[in-house]
Amino acid sequence: MDKTAVENDEDVAGSPVDLSDEPLVDLSDVRHAGAMSPDEDPVALLEGEVRSLKDQLLRAMAETENVRRRSQREREDSVKYAAASVVKDLLGVADNLQRALESVPAELAAENEQMNNLRLGVEMTQKELLAAFERHNIRLIDPLGQKLDPHQHEAMFEIEDPEKPTGTVIQVIQPGYRLHDRLLRPARVGISKGGPKTAASGGGTAGSGGAEPGDTVDTQA
Repeated sequence: MDKTAVENDEDVAGSPVDLSDEPLVDLSDVRHAGAMSPDEDPVALLEGEVRSLKDQLLRAMAETENVRRRSQREREDSVKYAAASVVKDLLGVADNLQRALESVPAELAAENEQMNNLRLGVEMTQKELLAAFERHNIRLIDPLGQKLDPHQHEAMFEIEDPEKPTGTVIQVIQPGYRLHDRLLRPARVGISKGGPKTAASGGGTAGSGGAEPGDTVDTQA
């Protein structure tokens, strides 16, 4: 064997291989090649992604707006009905003033100057209290002569009255009150029966199948 050939073979076998001139493989190209087929349009893919992100953004904006509106409504209601518990306590005062006036008729008070002055003072106090209620949007519910409304009235008993339409309020035992559009207390009433029935009288009377004490619908917001 030629000595020169052997030496050349040894040089080839023992020398390191130089890969500096070899082209490198881009791993990102490999990933993209695996994710997208040759038939897929990259522009269409980007447009679809933009639409998806836009939809997510609109949903997030809508949810944020709903939360803001709910929070604003809750803040307004907390201010609007902040005095509800205090007003409920004052309703008993208004009831007692009315009972005091009813216990001393004007005709009887007129016969005694001191009694008349006392009754006048109670009457003025009641008017001032009701005026204060009115200024703060506390409305009196006095439904005498009206049709029974289970959302505002509580039927306590029925009275035979063939001349009144069935379900008409003919006696108010205790007036009701509202604060703005919220019911504080239903009016307790007596209603008629035995008269002509109204078109919408079903379910609005006391007794069997009708409204009983405690059946009043509370419309609190």
